[in-house]
Amino acid sequence: MTGCMWPCAAAAIATTAPTMGSGAGRKGWWLFRSKVRCPMEVVRHSRDLLRIVFEDRDASSNKEDLKPETKVMVDLRKYIREMKCILYGNGEAEPVTEACTNLTKEFFKENTNTMRLLILCLPYLDSETKKDVTQVIANLQRQKVDSKIIASDYLEVNKDLLDVLVSGYDNMEIAIHYSTILRDCIRHQVAARYVLDSEHMKKFFYYIQLPDFNIASDAFRTFKELLTRHKSSVAEFFSRNYDWFFSEFNSKLLSSPNYIIRRQATQLLGDILQDKSDTLVMICYVCSKENLIIVMNLLREQSKAIQLEAFHVFKLFAANQDKPPEIVGILSANKSKLIRFLANFSLDREDHLFEVDKAKVVAEISTL
Repeated sequence: MTGCMWPCAAAAIATTAPTMGSGAGRKGWWLFRSKVRCPMEVVRHSRDLLRIVFEDRDASSNKEDLKPETKVMVDLRKYIREMKCILYGNGEAEPVTEACTNLTKEFFKENTNTMRLLILCLPYLDSETKKDVTQVIANLQRQKVDSKIIASDYLEVNKDLLDVLVSGYDNMEIAIHYSTILRDCIRHQVAARYVLDSEHMKKFFYYIQLPDFNIASDAFRTFKELLTRHKSSVAEFFSRNYDWFFSEFNSKLLSSPNYIIRRQATQLLGDILQDKSDTLVMICYVCSKENLIIVMNLLREQSKAIQLEAFHVFKLFAANQDKPPEIVGILSANKSKLIRFLANFSLDREDHLFEVDKAKVVAEISTL
């Protein structure tokens, strides 16, 4: 492999990996001066440097080794940037398929744990290198080897890394980076199913309400991705967790004092209930008096955006042909108010489908 030269890698780093054997010792990285030419070498050298960072991260006597300007960190930064260059191209040359494949094979090579080391060492890297790492991992989640995405197989064996990534929301310094990696990982159904079936789902109700707007919004983005991407896994999740989930959803999100949370949650509720794969969930939801009351209160919001999202949920209650008596009772008692509200409820733009839906709701309520 030492004779190969991949596009982009040819302009690579003038330093190579640490030698971990006898003679050089653990600090033997400084002995190497040859130019890196192969994708697999780039990964190997990155991995050796990451091992040094990992070993030094909790050793108080070696904190100096983790400073950005040290040789280990400088070389690691260059190698990670080189991996990114191989996977994405360098602006002048497009990435080469064979180079990307070889890099992917080495990255996910059994028992090497390159991805684990990258994730665990991420808090000790500088901000630009953190961004490079998230881009490298994102790309590798989509790379195919022999028509197979091997990142999915890796995550199936290393599900505990998902625990690490979710816990990143507890650390403001790495929350956005870890969550970005997490969303790329849950592109794979095996990873999404693991998170859905874990206690982490309950934590999201806390993360979404964090005072830091960027982290809270990011947490909601991940939460939505988990509940909408993999239809069959989401349906299984709701079949097992319906009661506690919607109890939390109603009380902490739909009833939140925070406008942004209420708006996002109302939109997500509509997306879930109107998805054909979640029909059973929708039927359960629209048969609940408590749910109807919450949605009707959302219709009274001053925000037209929340009113519109609430309407998309409310129309499901009205359209249900097997309304329980308590639902019929509430709708009948508020019939005149609802019809008057809908008569004045309009959008700032022309929307034929909205008008058709509204007419159907009015007709349904009028017959009660």
